[in-house]
Amino acid sequence: MKSYQKLTQPSACRLEEEGAAAAPTGHGKLAPCWVGSGLLVAAVLLSAITVWVLQQVSVGWPRPTLPPKCLLVPESHRFDCYPERHVVVTQQLCESRGCCFIESPPPAAGKRGVPWCFYPPDFPSYTLESLNETALGMVGLLVRREKAYYPRDIEMLRLDVEFETDTRLHIKITDAANPRYEVPLEVPQATKKAENPIYSLDFSWDRFGVVLRRRATGMVLLNTTVAPLIFADQFLQISTSLPSKFLYGLGEHRGPLLHSVDWSTLTLWARDVSPTESFNLYGAHPFYLLMEEGGDAHGVFLLNSNAMEVALQPAPGLTWRTIGGVLDFYIFLGPDPNTVIQQYQQVIGFPAMPPFWALGFHLCRWGYGSSNETWQTVRAMRNYQIPQDAQWNDIDYMDGYRDFTFDSQKFASLPSLVEDLRKHGQHYVMILDPGISSTNPNGSYWPFDEGLRRGLFLNTTQGQTLIGQVWPGFTAFADFSNSDTHQWWLENLQRFHAHVPFDGLWIDMNEPSNFMDGSEEGCPPGELDSPPYTPAVLGDSLSAKTVCASATQKASVHYNLHNLYGLMEAKATARALIQIRGKRPFVISRSTFPSQGRYSGHWLGDNRSQWKDMYYSIPGLLSFSLFGIPLVGADICGFSGSTSEELCTRWMQLGAFYPFARNHNTQNEKAQDPTVFSPAARTAMKNVLLTRYSLLPFLYTLFHRAHLQGDTVARPLFFEFPQDVTTLGLDRQFLWGRSLLVTPVLDPGVDSVTGYVPRGTWYDFYTGSSMNSSGEMVKMSAPLDHLNLHIREGAILPTQKPGTTSEATRRNPLCLIVALSSSDTAWGDLFWDDGESLDTFEQGSYSYVVFNVTQNIFTSTILHASTEATEVTIGTLSIFGVREPPSKVLLNGQEKPFSYLDNQVLTVSGLGLSLNQGFSLQWL
Repeated sequence: MKSYQKLTQPSACRLEEEGAAAAPTGHGKLAPCWVGSGLLVAAVLLSAITVWVLQQVSVGWPRPTLPPKCLLVPESHRFDCYPERHVVVTQQLCESRGCCFIESPPPAAGKRGVPWCFYPPDFPSYTLESLNETALGMVGLLVRREKAYYPRDIEMLRLDVEFETDTRLHIKITDAANPRYEVPLEVPQATKKAENPIYSLDFSWDRFGVVLRRRATGMVLLNTTVAPLIFADQFLQISTSLPSKFLYGLGEHRGPLLHSVDWSTLTLWARDVSPTESFNLYGAHPFYLLMEEGGDAHGVFLLNSNAMEVALQPAPGLTWRTIGGVLDFYIFLGPDPNTVIQQYQQVIGFPAMPPFWALGFHLCRWGYGSSNETWQTVRAMRNYQIPQDAQWNDIDYMDGYRDFTFDSQKFASLPSLVEDLRKHGQHYVMILDPGISSTNPNGSYWPFDEGLRRGLFLNTTQGQTLIGQVWPGFTAFADFSNSDTHQWWLENLQRFHAHVPFDGLWIDMNEPSNFMDGSEEGCPPGELDSPPYTPAVLGDSLSAKTVCASATQKASVHYNLHNLYGLMEAKATARALIQIRGKRPFVISRSTFPSQGRYSGHWLGDNRSQWKDMYYSIPGLLSFSLFGIPLVGADICGFSGSTSEELCTRWMQLGAFYPFARNHNTQNEKAQDPTVFSPAARTAMKNVLLTRYSLLPFLYTLFHRAHLQGDTVARPLFFEFPQDVTTLGLDRQFLWGRSLLVTPVLDPGVDSVTGYVPRGTWYDFYTGSSMNSSGEMVKMSAPLDHLNLHIREGAILPTQKPGTTSEATRRNPLCLIVALSSSDTAWGDLFWDDGESLDTFEQGSYSYVVFNVTQNIFTSTILHASTEATEVTIGTLSIFGVREPPSKVLLNGQEKPFSYLDNQVLTVSGLGLSLNQGFSLQWL
């Protein structure tokens, strides 16, 4: 609403980034370009008062008189002045904060609804007292002259604005006088000011705020004048209008990909709980992507690790509330969604390149009961020739659920199992928890004894080891903010690896999870465990099912570091694996934070064997693509509960296209690995895994692009079709890269699926038959043994004859699939290395090949070559969309036999070309 957009800088609304600001003179005058807004405000005010008077007359006088300024604010623009939960907000409570009170109809169950207590337009805020130019932007001083209502208001704030790049703006607000906790995350440091930014920035001086615009369209992307800035020691709040309702990100939560702005609140505080709508889940990602009208996109990242909540409202508007740290914002201007995510990862870091085998199929369950039973499952998979790259074990392999041990009775053959896996080109992954058993006789359990001796566990405020309870019973929690803990973690892993030479690690329970609230002694009184304001966390307490917020760590108090716990453990684990194996690490973590992709992948937690859980996995994996963690997937067929054959078949089809594909099951439920089902279901599962394995070269290349420049692997449709508004809410389909459309069945008892096919020509992956779409919903046949896959016109996909392991697949010939565009062109690429060595791209130990089609000529161009690629051959070329039957085909000028089908598919087989050998193929 315009009344919120008053800018009180005299003589001009705009302070551009080109020059320094003069100190303000005459605070309080309305800038000339906002006079029109004032006239509009007056008109709205008159009409609002008229409506209000009529309402009073209709219900009878008298009633408490409401200030006209309160009536001015439409419901959708009411920013909550009393966000505390479990409080009946009365007029007296509200007005004690200086806010407006208007009762509204009660909201639907589970909704917050219109706030009854909201800020008036003139609520006191900070004043921008000065603003001066710096080498990178500006520095300003903010002063609050009237106290707000949370304790320890910070009266003077420092504002730093850095125009870091033409598409990235950095705005930081912190205490001007005293240092505060800041997230220990490595971020790039700008060295010069952006020369041609695609954004402009305005300031409101008296009642401070910023207004950020996109230059090309004039679109207002941020306007923080809509509500007051509050910056107290343990309550920081800033609000903004949004240019549209199409907002994504802000994890980790379970729900649709597109967030509702209908009075919803998203809480960020890592918590161990089965994924449930509206709950704060395992990770914290204070980043959102917003689609603007016309297809532009921008992103906002708040670099803050404290407990926080983000409130959305239908204005549309957004409020950040956090209870510590500083307000450290990065804004990414895109202008398209793919570029926004790349720019975000330029700040938090690009994801690590996974080993090739990590992209194969993984199998696990809690409750195998023994290494022999685990081994039997592996043998059954081999017997049916079902692809599998990795076998996992859950906590039942351990002795008494203690880390770095294995049950010498039930898992006596575990070392032999691991050796057998290696002989068959397979890999072993095991689980680890950060809770270290503390109840063993002194001297009998080295991990605890040594950790205690070195002082490597979380402590209470009294300096004693904090004791909680997890699977082994009473436990201490490793302090991964301490670099000495990383060394201790490495030594523990080295000792265990000498007995069980694992290949990857699964780090669970690292929110950290605690079966107690706080500790065995509870938590002490004080404002860390009982802060003045507690965000809407599950359990209504920061210590609910985790450790005390007051617990002390090397880097800071747990109050500040809680959301970083999983990230810090992943960093220690990845580094340890590199030192132990000398190869790329494979780590899957439950708790995550921005930059996690540099060290681990993620699985979506303890889901259920239900159809809706299968659906929710798609927005889950797409959200983590936005967060820079491309190696992500859900437990295929569901973790808890028992699956059905139909559900598991459909889920295996979907899960075969998770970037990280693992079937995982809990104890005391029937088995759900592919071998236990009927021949028909088993065959359907095997075939879709073979399809995945055939696409591994394409998938691996996508991960290379993610590692190199921050491309997404699994991708929402709107990333490729941002101007198609139909795609903005789609989360039952997704793309691999820009060109492979996956349309799974997500409902029981059906033999067809309706999916959206964006405008253009799309080809059936299996047959090459084409479909021309104007951008429409299409009903597709989907019997139980079929997953719909379509290739976008203009793409070239490198595929490979599949084997039952990624290692076997890598030795097979390549088949290049060309999907011609309407102009008979196509493009694709392939990245190839040894699949496991560290930093192959950085060291030049790789091959990179570009494929291109124009004017009926296919060319393969080697841009970089290595010895690994000499062992790979290109066997077949399949070209979809060849409209006329060729009379002949020439390979490097020599005629070659070919086949041509009525559905316009040209196939040339038996090429036998080395991948390192450039070539051309022409059809006439």
